[in-house]
Amino acid sequence: MSDEVQPGCVRVRLDLSYDGTGFHGWAKQAGGRRTVQGEIEDALRTVTRSRETYELTVAGRTDAGVHARGQVAHVDLPEGVWREHHEKLLKRLAGRLPKDVRVWALRPAPAGFNARFSAVWRRYAYRVTDNPGGVDPLLRGHVLWHDWPLDVDAMNEAARHLLGEHDFAAYCKKREGATTIRTLQELSLVRGSDGIITATVRADAFCHNMVRSLIGALLFVGDGHRGPEWPGKVLAAAVRDSAVHVVRPHGLTLEEVGYPADELLAARSKEARNKRSLPSAGCC
Repeated sequence: MSDEVQPGCVRVRLDLSYDGTGFHGWAKQAGGRRTVQGEIEDALRTVTRSRETYELTVAGRTDAGVHARGQVAHVDLPEGVWREHHEKLLKRLAGRLPKDVRVWALRPAPAGFNARFSAVWRRYAYRVTDNPGGVDPLLRGHVLWHDWPLDVDAMNEAARHLLGEHDFAAYCKKREGATTIRTLQELSLVRGSDGIITATVRADAFCHNMVRSLIGALLFVGDGHRGPEWPGKVLAAAVRDSAVHVVRPHGLTLEEVGYPADELLAARSKEARNKRSLPSAGCC
């Protein structure tokens, strides 16, 4: 599959953020459900006075209720449309988009750029509090309340057993024809001075429900229901465990997407499309 832009078009990178509370996820859906992609594409069509809808490709398709601070997408626009509108496009989108989604930057993408396949990592944060009084009302849409005291050291010990390249089938919702092999580059938790625990989760890519399932397993360790070795044992079993709960989406935010140097974008895009398998165990 080629990432070459069609003749007469310009590939434009968009950097954006949104509060996922009022959205049924990123991707457009049948039945008129409100989605981030739908809102941006509608606004883009309106402000460019176009009959055609220009379809966005996104770095990470977030689920219903999940937020994003550092989401990245691209869109291919006719050169004439870009030339006519690019100077005022950002401000016009700000005037047309609803207040729970913002586009912060628009610029021509370098050659070989694909918002989804060129990415080398995505970084999420999941925020939770075990404050006996609950969540600050001003943060209730972004922080999960866990009504058991949490041991962050035990959670970090458990997280270390999950790092690296593995088949995360035990922590993913299986999709036909899709691999569940991922490289988990970082999984760590820190309790802030306000008592909120922030889990940082970074990987080359994520399969469906992976982050929320990992956090669900770590919460079970943190509150003492399971030992620190348990999440690793679940991972090794490579099958869904009914004890692993998918935590609620509102605590999850896509914070940042990483890309390689411009000259490596096309190669990364090609590599990311290859279906991965784990190396076979050798004799020594």
